[in-house]
Amino acid sequence: MLDKTIDVRLVIDSFDEPTIIVTGSRIAMANGPARKLLGEQIEGRDVRLAIRHPQALDLILGHRSGDIDVTGIAELGWAWRLLIKTVGESVIVRMVDRSAGVSAEKIRVDFVANASHELRTPLATIIGYSETLADGDNLPEELRSSFSRTIGDEAHRMLRIVEDLMSLSRVEAHRFVKPTEEISIGEVIDAAVANTRFAADGRECRVTTRFDDNIPKILGDFDQLVQVFDNLLANAVRYGCATGDCAIAVSVMQAGGFVQVAVADQGPGIAREHLPRLTERFYRVDAARSRESGGTGLGLAIVKHIVERHRGSLEIMSELGIGTTVAVRVPTAR
Repeated sequence: MLDKTIDVRLVIDSFDEPTIIVTGSRIAMANGPARKLLGEQIEGRDVRLAIRHPQALDLILGHRSGDIDVTGIAELGWAWRLLIKTVGESVIVRMVDRSAGVSAEKIRVDFVANASHELRTPLATIIGYSETLADGDNLPEELRSSFSRTIGDEAHRMLRIVEDLMSLSRVEAHRFVKPTEEISIGEVIDAAVANTRFAADGRECRVTTRFDDNIPKILGDFDQLVQVFDNLLANAVRYGCATGDCAIAVSVMQAGGFVQVAVADQGPGIAREHLPRLTERFYRVDAARSRESGGTGLGLAIVKHIVERHRGSLEIMSELGIGTTVAVRVPTAR
């Protein structure tokens, strides 16, 4: 083991980044952030249980210094830079969290790619119709009015796409920051149901809620969770209320250490092969119907990222001719 253990412990405990000291193949010492990341009992264990990156292990076990970028330490998706330094018979490994920077760059690239792809069609329509209006002095008034309405509809569609892309970017930018505010899921659901009431009434769609007794509070971002259920209820109204006198049921229950909220509709349902892809950006089961009803193809992607930020889970269940149920589970505050 290391000499002067107390002095070394004080030094690595002063680092804000997770830091471990490896002697041979064992983790001889880990500071507080490292124990929180890798487990309180990590000291004395084989370093290969904590770091499963071949190139990083080659440096550590080969007793060589170097810097290397890795992903997937402790949690999938996290990006780290390992600063590896040899000191005597040991190796010091500092782990610098690069997740926010990597995520920001991915957000920038994705935003440009998605925006350019999805905005091309409405832009082409607007340009074509506006050029026709500009050059068509003898166009019938009815046709001129129709072109003008189409230009307005496509412009509003572009605005919705941009707003949803910006919303998705904001959610992704905070995906590594766990919410810490204790909130009532009942207040979240009440707000989302109130936001959906006008659209539901327009389709003669009833929204019912059922809460189990003594639902505990959760750690969450109130506005983001309202956005989750705004999107789920909007989808239920848009696709699950094709005929009059439909019903959407929202149920809230405790499931172990989680609060589960299920949104169930009585719509036509979704074929099994589509279910795994529903949270992909711009994926649509029926593209024409989605555009006609005002969907942007980003709602469930936003839901997925918000739920991930809350360390929760999302499950979509559907049966053709029966309807669709979306269940969101979020950890309780205690």
